[in-house]
Amino acid sequence: MQPDFDISITGGLVLDGTGMPAAPLDIGLKGDRIAGLGDLSAATAKVTLNAAGKYVCPGFIDAHSHSDAYLLLEPSAPSKIHQGITTEIVGNCGASAAPLVGEYHMPSDWRDKTYPRPWSSVAEYRALLDKVKPAPNVVLLIGHNTLRVGVAGYENRNLTDAELKRMTQLLDKSMDEGGRGLSTGLIYAPGMFAPREEIIALAKTAARHDGIYTSHMRSEGARVLEAIQETVDIGRTAVIRLEISHLKTSGRANWGLIDQVLSAVRQARQQGVDVAADRYPYTASSTDLDVVFPTWAQEGGREAIMKRLQTPADRARLLDDLHRSRSKDSWNTAFVGSTRHPDNARFRGLSLTEVATQLSLDPAEAVLHLVETDEVTTGAFFAGMSEENMMKILAEPFVMLGTDASLRAPTGPLSRDFPHPRAYGSFPRFLRMALDDKTVSLGQAVRKMTSLPAAHFRLKDRGVLAKGMKADVAVFDPARLTDKASYSAPHQLSEGIEHVIVNGVLTLTGGRLTGDRAGQFL
Repeated sequence: MQPDFDISITGGLVLDGTGMPAAPLDIGLKGDRIAGLGDLSAATAKVTLNAAGKYVCPGFIDAHSHSDAYLLLEPSAPSKIHQGITTEIVGNCGASAAPLVGEYHMPSDWRDKTYPRPWSSVAEYRALLDKVKPAPNVVLLIGHNTLRVGVAGYENRNLTDAELKRMTQLLDKSMDEGGRGLSTGLIYAPGMFAPREEIIALAKTAARHDGIYTSHMRSEGARVLEAIQETVDIGRTAVIRLEISHLKTSGRANWGLIDQVLSAVRQARQQGVDVAADRYPYTASSTDLDVVFPTWAQEGGREAIMKRLQTPADRARLLDDLHRSRSKDSWNTAFVGSTRHPDNARFRGLSLTEVATQLSLDPAEAVLHLVETDEVTTGAFFAGMSEENMMKILAEPFVMLGTDASLRAPTGPLSRDFPHPRAYGSFPRFLRMALDDKTVSLGQAVRKMTSLPAAHFRLKDRGVLAKGMKADVAVFDPARLTDKASYSAPHQLSEGIEHVIVNGVLTLTGGRLTGDRAGQFL
């Protein structure tokens, strides 16, 4: 006699993803679907997981990921699977792994790796991803910077009509091949040079495919309200769903803007604009150190930046701009992340003030030294956010969870850099906050990780535990749940996620990867 289910999960407390409190239910999985919920004590199963004392949830959806390229290198995605993440939304902040055309080069942390084979189009990337069989599901956004550089390079100028038409055609083709939306990174070159009209034209193209527009806005500090208004105006004009990436009020002088920021988003929603946001549960951001450079110094891409650093007049101008734009004390809140040059590894985790002292330079000079010797690949953490504001943002019903990180692994090629701890700890960290009554209820916390992003990103049949839905499931032990990664020791897997099932396949059990992977390109 055939068993009733392939996998049964018994004795657990089910948080179904809708925001409701936990309820004692058994769950039966058959194939890649949920086939039963309730009292299944009389049913049989090939595999039975005892979840007594544990919570059973829909698999978590990382609403803001950068794992595009790394999934090809480490498809087991340990840093994400150990957080209970079963779906990653990649291609954020204007940079995607496809399409690769023209002058476009992937971000430096992706570019210096060796991949199974080359690819160019979304279709080719998708085929390669299918071949390596990733553990999590993958949703790909198409990066605006990827498109713009591919068509027009890194120059600071408006596009010609022909170039904009080529970009919209390339986006159209990429959406046909599986892309799910458009993302922008408007603090990075060349996205920072793009006028609103250019983005609207592309957003309209994505909207024709029922896509979404996600944006790392032009400002998250002093001009954040203007940036939100621009994002909302783009969404309203293009008639497209919006996602504000890693919503924040960065810089102590801007912390007082939080109520206006949240009110602006609420007002847009009340006016019918379908806008939501994502956030990670940390108060330090992470990006490339050269983001502190003025706009003129970022034009032309990496080679042009290196040339300026090696040209005395340009270097002096850049140093003067850094001195004028930032106070000396502000470098105490900026820390070195990943580095490339062997001599710079000793600075990882140190503030730029500490680095400057060791180099006998002032902090701005230390920045130029790091960026030049690392050939414009230095990573940095910027501790410029308020914890109180972070909690307010995370409590908003339209805010979902995102790691804002590529996957990592404690061993192998993805263990050698120095990432933000959010790569390993975001989801357990937020669940821990809920368990400890520091933020929203546990049911609402799970909703922010499951049904909210599933609905906003149009992920059919995922995000809720209900009969007929896809069998993406995470089981965690509240007594053991903790994020281990820190700013000084980031490569540490979270603990307490006991079982993870992706499309009906047991991917992690007893806190260990099984080696079986069933993620799909959605």
